[in-house]
Amino acid sequence: MSEFPSPEDLLARPFFFVGIGGSGMLPLAQILLGRGARVAGSDRSCDQGRTPEKFSALERQGVTIHPQDGSGIVAKDQIVVASAAVEASVPDIARAEDLGCLRLTRAELNSILFNTSGAGLAVAGTSGKSTVTGMLGWILHHAGREPTIMNGAVMTNFASAERPFASAVAGGQTLYVSEVDESDGSIALYRPAVGVLLNVSLDHKSMEELRQLFGDYLSRSRIAVVNADDPEALALLPNAGEAITFGVHQTKAQIGIVPGSVAEGPMRQAALVIDRHDASEHALRLNLPGRHNLSNALAAIAAAAAAGIPVATAVEALAGFDGLSRRFELIGVSASGITVIDDFGHNPEKCAATLRTLRAHEGRILAFFQPHGYGPLRQMGAELAQVFADELAEGDRVILCDPVYFGGTTDRSEGSERIVRLIEEAGGHAEYIPNRKAVGDRLTSVARPGDRIVIMGARDDTLSQFARDLFQRF
Repeated sequence: MSEFPSPEDLLARPFFFVGIGGSGMLPLAQILLGRGARVAGSDRSCDQGRTPEKFSALERQGVTIHPQDGSGIVAKDQIVVASAAVEASVPDIARAEDLGCLRLTRAELNSILFNTSGAGLAVAGTSGKSTVTGMLGWILHHAGREPTIMNGAVMTNFASAERPFASAVAGGQTLYVSEVDESDGSIALYRPAVGVLLNVSLDHKSMEELRQLFGDYLSRSRIAVVNADDPEALALLPNAGEAITFGVHQTKAQIGIVPGSVAEGPMRQAALVIDRHDASEHALRLNLPGRHNLSNALAAIAAAAAAGIPVATAVEALAGFDGLSRRFELIGVSASGITVIDDFGHNPEKCAATLRTLRAHEGRILAFFQPHGYGPLRQMGAELAQVFADELAEGDRVILCDPVYFGGTTDRSEGSERIVRLIEEAGGHAEYIPNRKAVGDRLTSVARPGDRIVIMGARDDTLSQFARDLFQRF
């Protein structure tokens, strides 16, 4: 990291974010704004007229938005931030190259801020990172620790009319809470004081690569916080030095659940948390359903304990945690009893957790799934198909449309039709409807009282508007 400027030198220079509306870029822009930096940016979605409310909100906060045509890159001292996936043919990147601007990836910038804070608290794993980051940030905020929080999703507790897209909190510089990403290998850049590992399962990389990345991550963490219920995560525990384990089911986990104490409802749950360091028990109320969210809560409690927050304080804070945008977000229940839910599920583990949560309660499931890219669909399409076939019952159905595609050179030869075929071959019920408007028409025509409709997918903010528009039709 020595080739990069210090945080002080960074903040003295103007920043330009290429793709500033992205889930990993927007929170970094907000943190830099909160620390007094000058921030501008561009986004293909803005140029295409998608999610204008997001870019208007950024402009109100002081960000200058430019077309993605190179016109916003005007001086060599600008620091140009872009994801590693942005192609060199994008005019902003070409212009930055011509001027000789310093370029940082999203992960490089975040890791500089993280590693130079008083203590960095990292949340890693294939699934649940954003939820646990939000929970942990909220616990630390509730405890008066003024954390800076870098998240990939809007945290409802911190959202307001002035900051509706609150995927970050620009707090103090003592504690920096951030989800860290294994999909591009950038997890290797972080040196955590507390390193949380939630789970290890197939997503963007092979299992062998994931085991190496996550094992190295635990070895770099001063205190590791590991999910004892996840066999793959638990197998990496020998890589850690000092460690705290958590688990809903694993009776030897240091932060756990009293057996038989879980009470579940369609949208909330309660349980007794046990701290096996001293055998104390604490009544947890959680405004989120699903065993995966109970596990997420234990992860946040354990990470907060590693940062010096008493378990009782963490449990008390979580009673007021309101969740994240697009994480099993209830859009509404119609007068006829049709429920619409917006969800970020996009890999096998996330989709399975969402479907299992729905399956635990009465009502037919109508799932609409928009794959988040052609590449990921090739990587994990067979596993996704098996999840939909296994988790949906006889009367349920899933509809797939074409994957998200915003341009570029990606191979689009294999799409959603293949996944629908695999679901059918595995005994499930699936339909391929390429056009999203036609999907809405289809869902409206087949929905009946008592159905739960879940809108699933990532990388496309317009899915939330689709869910709201669909609900209005009922």
